[in-house]
Amino acid sequence: MRIADLYRQKQPVFSFEFFPPKTEKGVTALFEAIRELAKLEPDYVSVTCPLEKPRRPLTFELVARIQREIGITAMAHLVTVLYTREEVREVLIGLRDAGVENVLALRGDLPEGADPDAPRDFPNGSDLAAFVREFGFSIGGAAHPEMHPDSTEWAGDIAGARAKVDAGCEFLVTQLFFDNADYFAYVDRARAAGIEVPIVAGIMPVTSVAGIRRMAAMNGNRLPDELTAQLDRVDGDPEAVAAVGVQYATLQCEELLAQGVPGIHFFTLNRSPATRKILTALREKGVA
Repeated sequence: MRIADLYRQKQPVFSFEFFPPKTEKGVTALFEAIRELAKLEPDYVSVTCPLEKPRRPLTFELVARIQREIGITAMAHLVTVLYTREEVREVLIGLRDAGVENVLALRGDLPEGADPDAPRDFPNGSDLAAFVREFGFSIGGAAHPEMHPDSTEWAGDIAGARAKVDAGCEFLVTQLFFDNADYFAYVDRARAAGIEVPIVAGIMPVTSVAGIRRMAAMNGNRLPDELTAQLDRVDGDPEAVAAVGVQYATLQCEELLAQGVPGIHFFTLNRSPATRKILTALREKGVA
């Protein structure tokens, strides 16, 4: 199933994101989590592409295996960093031969110390999207409600998103955010710039106080005072932290759905409990 068609045929669309584990034991645990989440009948899942180039083939293997063994539409993340045009061509041919129809085209994080201006076959995600389009895939791109870390002003950031869409991205999936106002403001900016594709909200339930603070600092995410206060009160109690994370993310999703978000993309961290509780709660409330 082409994911762009999903957004045209039904809304809201619910999807889950996973990352390739580093061990065989981790792969087994991942498939247990996917099978558990499959009971919720997600519209599709995606698998991220590691910074470490030797580990990337596992992403493509997992996507094909998820479709083959579990029967869920799957999307492969594909980054430009460290790949030549010919290497990307080989990856795309392999995905197509395996029956994969969907690719999330990303520049990817630059390795530490890398020169951002060094010549590359695909300098930006938009360059990769244009190349992927030649192979007939349904293509998604990334969006940044709190601005891309490399951007210095909104005009340039939104121009980059517009370039992705012009190059072939049929939908955009946002990075995580914790204040819905940031998402709505981003959508307003995008629409004003002529971007009409679905902009899907990326939601990450908090499961660890230290972990979310580290991730927020790394990605430039803002933790609202309300969420910070709730987490401070339960820090040191893993079950209470998880409960706060589920409750906060559920309220986020309720507001997003009420405002007509085209889809919600859950960053699962390869676990099922939090995502399962959130989506179950939304369905019990009749909003999903």
